[in-house]
Amino acid sequence: MSELDPAVRALAQAHGIATEFWDWRGQHTEVAHDTVTAVLAALDVPAGSEQEAQDSLAALHRAHWTRTLPAFLVGRQGHSVTCWVHVTHGDAVDIRVDLEDGGRRDDLVQLENWTPPEHVDGRDIGEASFALPADLPLGYHTVRVWSGGQEASTTVVITPAFLGFPARTGDRRTWGVATQLYSVRSAQSWGVGDLTDLTDLAVWAGSGHGAGYVLVNPLHAAEPVAPMEPSPYLPTTRRFANPLYLRVERIPEFADLASGDRDAVLALRTDVHTRLDDLDRIDRDTAWTAKSAALRIVHAAGRTPGRDIAYAAFQHREGPGLQSFALWCALATVHGPDWAHWPAGLRHPGSPEVAAFAGEHADEVDFQRWLQWCLDEQLGAAQAAAVDAGMTLGIVHDLAVGVHPRGADAWSLQDSYAAGVSVGAPPDAFNQAGQDWAQPPWRPDRLAELGYAPFRELVATVLRHAGGVRVDHIIGLFRLWWIPAGHEPTQGTYVRYDHEAMIGILALEAHRAGALVVGEDLGTVEPWVRDFLRERGILGTSILWFEFEYGAGPDGGDRPLRPEWWREYCLASVTTHDLPPTAGYLAGEHVRLRHRLGLLTRTLEDELAADGAEREAWLQTLRERGAVPADGEVSVEDLVIGLHRYLTWTPSRLLCVSLTDAVGDPRTQNQPGTIDEYPNWRVPLSGPDGTPIGLEDVLTSRRAARLFDTVRG
Repeated sequence: MSELDPAVRALAQAHGIATEFWDWRGQHTEVAHDTVTAVLAALDVPAGSEQEAQDSLAALHRAHWTRTLPAFLVGRQGHSVTCWVHVTHGDAVDIRVDLEDGGRRDDLVQLENWTPPEHVDGRDIGEASFALPADLPLGYHTVRVWSGGQEASTTVVITPAFLGFPARTGDRRTWGVATQLYSVRSAQSWGVGDLTDLTDLAVWAGSGHGAGYVLVNPLHAAEPVAPMEPSPYLPTTRRFANPLYLRVERIPEFADLASGDRDAVLALRTDVHTRLDDLDRIDRDTAWTAKSAALRIVHAAGRTPGRDIAYAAFQHREGPGLQSFALWCALATVHGPDWAHWPAGLRHPGSPEVAAFAGEHADEVDFQRWLQWCLDEQLGAAQAAAVDAGMTLGIVHDLAVGVHPRGADAWSLQDSYAAGVSVGAPPDAFNQAGQDWAQPPWRPDRLAELGYAPFRELVATVLRHAGGVRVDHIIGLFRLWWIPAGHEPTQGTYVRYDHEAMIGILALEAHRAGALVVGEDLGTVEPWVRDFLRERGILGTSILWFEFEYGAGPDGGDRPLRPEWWREYCLASVTTHDLPPTAGYLAGEHVRLRHRLGLLTRTLEDELAADGAEREAWLQTLRERGAVPADGEVSVEDLVIGLHRYLTWTPSRLLCVSLTDAVGDPRTQNQPGTIDEYPNWRVPLSGPDGTPIGLEDVLTSRRAARLFDTVRG
């Protein structure tokens, strides 16, 4: 491994690129020179030679001094924000803050700043510093500066110092149900669980069993045409939702269809049931082909004047982002979903050819906009029904890490994404070869230049009809593992983001929505990050199978973390969607599956032995604490009950029960590190014998009621 040039190291540091790190084993690792230069290139920073690196350092220095104001400012409520200003040395400076609500603040205080002036481009540039008022309200404000006849501005966001729980939850513990919605099919849905199924599930869990929320998989949009990406964690956009989850018959215009159109819609639904009811897979493509045809019938039927006004209001609220997404969908419908293979003139959203296409396909663009309006209404109805059923939070949505590299966001926001790299994860105990998620990362510099608008908009949209949001891999708001093209997942490095800005914006939008935030903080995490999240009132995630006191067991082995030592500010659950349901985990299925797929770095025997020791440690702990009988055989159902009873002894404020555990489903939904080797995200909800079951079976399940009573009690 070649040693980094000092200029390359300095460039990497300036751009938040790690040149060294500590891996999951606690070993210090130096990042390869070609990895660092490739990541710099993805940020448009040439560093292929020593001279290029020196030139890039000089350009960075010049760019800093010729900028009048920082690209973005962030602060916490009750604390002052310091802002530097660069102007011609000796010129006077006028500065103020224009508030989001239309007000103005002129009471900024100039601070001492002894930074000497810098000579750049034939002039001396001086630096002044100002303290913004400490009592600025929450929100997005604008700092404006006038000097030497020139005006400049930048965004300053004031974020909550602490988010925590919505007031309506009080000091009580809240428990809820987690589900992969597409897998929960009913007799009325079109081969895939939908928002009406979600509504029924929430009402049942809330009114019948005292649940406070339902946590669903990301409902982000996928491709508008088959084949549809099965992973909800690889969406085409994170801002807008997937119309696959619509219930056609719940759209108000369906009730007014002419008899022939109504018959056509119902015939499409019948055909879906004929083809999919006995299928042991979730077939999104068949379901969407039929459903989209039905939705086009409803869309063509038109609306009443009142409904037209509501639709227009929705479009106005969503603004250019909605138009851009609808336009991408129309383009994808005509030319296919991979925009890299579109005609050259259509590959950038600002081209004249794209504008011409929008005019020529106005009805298709409108259809795609209308789908999002229907989704907004049904999402709102689901949340309202959940709250009416007694849930304190209602629907908790899931925010994926990123987007598909050839999807809508990567097209419409392409200048905000880094090219030539993808996001993943370094090796850890569960995925020892690392992971490449095939997603383009946001550029930290471009986010700042845009005032974090893309991030603000997607978070606000996800939270519009929600009591909370789970942020998958929330560590990605601090740093992400960037993998240069052509490199293995082990050959990446970390790139830092402005976590004060990203966590602050997340907290601000959640505060405005009256929602909580759960961060999935598993994997390789710097210790201070969890402290930071707790300080800001963001919940972490604790999975029972990962909670051990290492080296504290008999003979220096590991033992389960005693319940009183668990975190209070976390969502605690036995399992997660990247592990088998508890019935499958107890059988060691996760080890055997990874062995069959070639994902183990140790022998099968060694992995089974280690896994068996962990499960035996948990069984012994459950026996000692009276969660299961002290001797004799313990059934799988009783073990599942005992493990969840253990959660109730922790101080964790948010408990979560997987719907798969509630019905005894043993089958894995997703095996990380695979794509087509396993039917990820296509496994229907099933009973203990692996046979698919419907929502109707769930709502009358004795097994589910027993588990819910345990957690509720």
